[in-house]
Amino acid sequence: MFRFEHPENLYALLLVPLLVGLGIWAFYRRNKALQTFGERSTLDRLMPEWSARRQWMHWILLFFALSLLVVGWANPQWGSKRQKVTRKAADIILALDISQSMLTEDLAPNRMELAKRFGGQLLEALQGERIGLVVFAGSAYTQVPLTTDYGALDIFLKSSSPSQAPYQGTAIGAAIDLAGRLFDPNSANHKALILLTDGETHDEDALEKARAAKEQGILLFTIAVGTEEGGFVPEWIDGQKSFKKDRSGNPIRSQVNVEMLRNLANEGGGQFFALNNPTQVIRGIQSAVEQLDRREMEERVYDEYDSYFQYFIGIGLLLLILDFFSPRGGATRKSPTTGA
Repeated sequence: MFRFEHPENLYALLLVPLLVGLGIWAFYRRNKALQTFGERSTLDRLMPEWSARRQWMHWILLFFALSLLVVGWANPQWGSKRQKVTRKAADIILALDISQSMLTEDLAPNRMELAKRFGGQLLEALQGERIGLVVFAGSAYTQVPLTTDYGALDIFLKSSSPSQAPYQGTAIGAAIDLAGRLFDPNSANHKALILLTDGETHDEDALEKARAAKEQGILLFTIAVGTEEGGFVPEWIDGQKSFKKDRSGNPIRSQVNVEMLRNLANEGGGQFFALNNPTQVIRGIQSAVEQLDRREMEERVYDEYDSYFQYFIGIGLLLLILDFFSPRGGATRKSPTTGA
């Protein structure tokens, strides 16, 4: 596994082309100033040791030398030994509702953004567990399978939006089904599904799916995103904000279905939460997850790294020495010969 011990030092690479560029600019100014003293042929006789090619070689060597020194400063390393580590973890699927009703602004800034922010906080709180991400609207889609790569999870979570769903709706049953397929069917009692949704669904099979998931050892936790008063569902037409309307032309009001989400949590053996106090909800989820049985999971990690900074610094210094002793012209001039 390759890495830099001090990756922040690589920002110094941004200065290298700037310094070289300033030197080249000074070179051109000097060349232009020399041209004011006479024609090129005259200058060649007066300064026979001057060479544009050598000047360019000087700046090329300097560019590579400084670049290598900066890379050496960051200390490139390669993992030389892998160690097996066994730890215990629960498997958790986070299912995010990306239906258009999640754009409702009854919670600031809107349900979707609040859910994604909360999801990021939840990922941080549950580090150490294997977590996957599912999004759903009219159907359900796997974004990230079970993993401990929390950085990738956070990226996919933040990029989730209704535009990812070709079909609209709130297919909670499909999300439960998909999560069940992502879990290991041969293990039980360490699996949890967390639904982040406004619960605005007409999926009559959702309760049956929750009961079936419980029989497979999957505990279902529901988190209501939105208010019971609700709000109008926004949409944008030709760049102008409007609201979705029913067939009669009246704005559609979206309200969180608390009763449905409570029933789902009860049938799924988990708990119901309302996202009005994120910190309290996270504590409740953490407490519930801690009660789950853990299974042993083997990971391979790199615990020793060999450093290779000396090669980059050595080559960089060698280029600087080579540049120092290379003639660039302009420093010496042949003595004119005298005739007899």
